[in-house]
Amino acid sequence: MAVQEVTSAFLKRFSARPSPLQHVWAAQCRHASTNVETGQETQGMETSDFSEGQNEGGQDIGRFDPAGVARKRGRKLPPSRYQFRSPRYYRGPLHPHQPLKPSDPASREFEAGPFSLPRLEQTYHDTLASDYMVMAYQHHPPGYEAPKKGDRLRPWVGDSPYYKNRPLRGPRGGDVLKLLRKPITFQNVPQLERVTVHTMVKGAIDDGAYLHVAGMVLQAITNMRAESHAAKRSVAGFGIRAGQHLSLTCDLRGETMYHFLSKLVDVVLPKIKDWPGVKGSSGDSSGDIALGLRPEDMTLFPEIEVNYDMYPPRMIPGCHIIVHTSATNEQDARVLLSQIGIPFYGKLIN
Repeated sequence: MAVQEVTSAFLKRFSARPSPLQHVWAAQCRHASTNVETGQETQGMETSDFSEGQNEGGQDIGRFDPAGVARKRGRKLPPSRYQFRSPRYYRGPLHPHQPLKPSDPASREFEAGPFSLPRLEQTYHDTLASDYMVMAYQHHPPGYEAPKKGDRLRPWVGDSPYYKNRPLRGPRGGDVLKLLRKPITFQNVPQLERVTVHTMVKGAIDDGAYLHVAGMVLQAITNMRAESHAAKRSVAGFGIRAGQHLSLTCDLRGETMYHFLSKLVDVVLPKIKDWPGVKGSSGDSSGDIALGLRPEDMTLFPEIEVNYDMYPPRMIPGCHIIVHTSATNEQDARVLLSQIGIPFYGKLIN
């Protein structure tokens, strides 16, 4: 015991005395739940308002209590503070949980990007849209009033009670009304909406391998998985049975649409020998233009040409390409596609 006391006294005499900074560091590292007095440890420090627990106004700084602050708030925090996950299915407008906008990063439909615009899309916004406005400009002098047009639907005229409260009659010449054409401004310049690539595989009636090859071809040239469609009813004359998958469709939008169109206009169409262009009568009176490619034209796509041995030549199908635009008639849609680089021939029917 005596040896231990001598040793402890010797070590205490030669041990370094703790500096004030060491006391402060120990106080900061000590857990907040301990009840140790820190007055002795801060004796060597200079006095200030911060060390005395007072702010500039002289009021004591109370203990930080997040739970107490939340109870005194009396209102809920904004929805952005909660980790909310939008519902997977839409359950109606009256459901308390509504899906978020696709532009919200917390939405299930959120897609990051685009990080770079396709070349065709940049050309449209920089050049084609402004040129289209110049070509469609109509000058009207001051005080001009547009002529009033009659009603598109005809009323029932007469004193017969049979005419009372009846809905308006259809237009003259047909039951389908064409879309109205409004003056072209910066708000309604025609633009591309989507492109539909469709193929009807006749060989799939007898052999399902034709449908698989056609799906591989469409997936290669469009960079999208093709959607198959089944026949709704049986046709004995063609050997078609109800429920048999015979056609494929790819619906392209956004960046994929622009890449496909630029590849079609710049690479595929110039390689077709003696191709006159798109027929002038093509269209559905609503701004949609369609064109077709033969099976031998499908091999001109770079994805098919570079790996031609993978596809049996006799199984490669043709396809129909429908370009959907925001124009309301064929004339405006034809001008837009001509700017992109698609030629037209024959009599132009609007």
